[in-house]
Amino acid sequence: MGTHEPAASVRIQSVDRAVDLLMAVAAAQPENATAPALARTCGLNRATAWRLLKTLQARGLVSVDDATGRYAIGLTTMELGNAAEPDALIAAAHPILERTCRRTGETASLAVPGMGGLTYVDEVTPTAVLTASWFGRSVPLHATSTGKALLAFLPADHVQRVLNGPLTRYTDTTITDPGALAAELAATRARGYGECAGELESSLYGVSAPVLDRNGRPLAVLSIWGPRDRVPPARFAELGAEVVAAAADVT
Repeated sequence: MGTHEPAASVRIQSVDRAVDLLMAVAAAQPENATAPALARTCGLNRATAWRLLKTLQARGLVSVDDATGRYAIGLTTMELGNAAEPDALIAAAHPILERTCRRTGETASLAVPGMGGLTYVDEVTPTAVLTASWFGRSVPLHATSTGKALLAFLPADHVQRVLNGPLTRYTDTTITDPGALAAELAATRARGYGECAGELESSLYGVSAPVLDRNGRPLAVLSIWGPRDRVPPARFAELGAEVVAAAADVT
């Protein structure tokens, strides 16, 4: 068989079905995101759909809420999407980063999920303030407001993998206890933004909010951060409201 055969002539049925299920999960409303409902949507029998979904789950392409049996797009899918086309998201977010920086006087950044963490893909810094750049830097999920804002809106199985993994201590304020981190993620979700009080670098404080898609899944995270004397915890509520509004404007 030649390498230039039309794609339609060499399709593999099981791959076709898996992609159909993946697309169905992406499009499904919560009440239609169970394995039986997805099987009906794709015209598959339940056993076949269940095996394919479990394969997709094992590769991180979908996740499942064990309490409800509902499937959602997995973190690997977001990583693939961000690798394929980050430019459109960056272009949409950049003027909002500029506005946020101007309004708050602090650095505004955009980060996207990557393997094992988040990577900063754009930032706007105040011209009158000397500050470090995090552009292109990858950061851990548990020790930053950015990571906590992402985790708080991810499915439970993704969060559990982080809670089960090593929670490296970077500073005296890094949360390394799984129970304490779970409580912090619940608080983050309730208020809509994550906080970081010098947990990765002791001198840097900030707040972050997720950029959500139409189904409430995080595509990226927008942050406002700066040195401790400019962004103390007393400003977190004020800056948290700013970052939540800015993240909503991106979408």
